[in-house]
Amino acid sequence: MNSNKIKISVSTLGCKVNQCDSAAMEESLRNCGYKIVSSSKKADVYIVNTCVVTKKTEAQSRRLLRKYLRVSPDCQVIAVGCYAQKSVKDLMAVSKRVSVFGNSEKKDIGKYVKKLLSNGQAKQQVSDILLEKTFSTPANPLFVDRTRAFLKIQDGCNSSCSYCIVPSVRGKSRSLPKEKLISRLQAFSDQGYLEVVLTGIHLGAYGFDLDPAVNILEVLKQIEKEDMFSTMRIRLSSFEPGEFSEELISFISNSKIICPHVHIPLQSGDPEILKKMRRPYSPSLFSGLTEKLFSAVPGLNMGIDVIVGFPGETDAHFNNTLEFLKQIPAAYLHVFPYSQREGTPAAEFDGQLSEPVKKQRVKILRALSDEKKEKFYKTFIDQSLPVLVEAKHDKKTGALRGFSRNYIPVIFNGDDDLIGKEILVKLNDVSEDIVIGEMG
Repeated sequence: MNSNKIKISVSTLGCKVNQCDSAAMEESLRNCGYKIVSSSKKADVYIVNTCVVTKKTEAQSRRLLRKYLRVSPDCQVIAVGCYAQKSVKDLMAVSKRVSVFGNSEKKDIGKYVKKLLSNGQAKQQVSDILLEKTFSTPANPLFVDRTRAFLKIQDGCNSSCSYCIVPSVRGKSRSLPKEKLISRLQAFSDQGYLEVVLTGIHLGAYGFDLDPAVNILEVLKQIEKEDMFSTMRIRLSSFEPGEFSEELISFISNSKIICPHVHIPLQSGDPEILKKMRRPYSPSLFSGLTEKLFSAVPGLNMGIDVIVGFPGETDAHFNNTLEFLKQIPAAYLHVFPYSQREGTPAAEFDGQLSEPVKKQRVKILRALSDEKKEKFYKTFIDQSLPVLVEAKHDKKTGALRGFSRNYIPVIFNGDDDLIGKEILVKLNDVSEDIVIGEMG
């Protein structure tokens, strides 16, 4: 079969880094002559980029594989990524037709697809991720139908949080060399992207493994100085609490291109639970950090990650987290129920909580998140903010949709020729989880 007649679908579960990996695989496959189609279309090859952070994402991965297996007895079905890295046997148990490739194999996905199509036999290839020493994601993929690009600049993690399986499936921290980072950012600029999100598994660890070592602040300063990036918006995906130096906070505050939007993993507002999680900070440090950030960065939007139902988390522990979060002026919370991950220390801890208890605690914090989000959005009513217009329209109204620099979602009426441009929009009203505006 001619490669340019072969249709391949790539589905993604999990984090923004996985989204970057999927986009890179799609670009690699296009370069091999294959046609990329959406998951709703019939394909010759279905690739599922899996996630292993929770039991739920594992189950979702298996369901997607089964769904694609039912499409045709002749199609190839491939599982790649973190779940594949962790448990080849689990995925092979779904069907003998499922091929399994680890995270290291993503960069060579075109080669593996070619072999599968030539002999039709399922294959398993999962290298030891802990032996990976260098950053290996291919150069810039195309983010179809998006005005925002994601640039993966770091992979892996050297931390040892007691609940987290990510280091064992992503490997040690590895960074994209600074020169390549600047080159890839320029390529996105040349392609017309006005916003690029810098992302990684542990973004704050960027550059420590390079020779000579650099840090993320050095790179951001260089980007700021380059005229070719003067009209871009640079968004940072996530930073650990202890990685916000005074210098970094000052730089974000004064930058013309760094978006006033930070996302920080808190995980718990209780000091005892944080210690059991092996998180290297206290609630008081986190509180002090937020005070510094909000006093330094005008209009700051802060998001926070929280895990509830950690082993041994009592009602008192949870209430400490709840009350702590009420005092933090975050705009939204990403709330996750603790998921027992085989191979992590926390999986063996006493005091594993029931699912109903975790579900109730998630519900409480998500309700708090909704309140915080509405309150944050309302502080900008009657103000005009620069909004980058997205390629996709609002599903309910058909209106144009975009995001402000501080990550407020806005819908407004306008012509499609505004797509991909940053324009001033006056914010008029808050409707559920979006803001209604008008140009001008």
